[in-house]
Amino acid sequence: MGEISVGRQHLDRLLADSAGASYGAPYQRAFAELARTHQGRPAAEILPLLRRAADRALLEFTYADLVEQAEAISVGARYVLRVTAT
Repeated sequence: MGEISVGRQHLDRLLADSAGASYGAPYQRAFAELARTHQGRPAAEILPLLRRAADRALLEFTYADLVEQAEAISVGARYVLRVTAT
């Protein structure tokens, strides 16, 4: 399970609005799309895509967090990201 701290003013970088409002490149939407399209692919192939999505959303995930997420997508495991708003 990954963990990240995000300033309250930057939660829109992480979460997609349920009403479909666009905040640029919310990570949640990019992660869900990768999970849908890349299940079964090697984690090493998914990792740079997650890094790019995190960079676009201006989120500073650690390498270990991104590897964990890539591995979860690869095997189709459920992944929980714990977010702490600061």
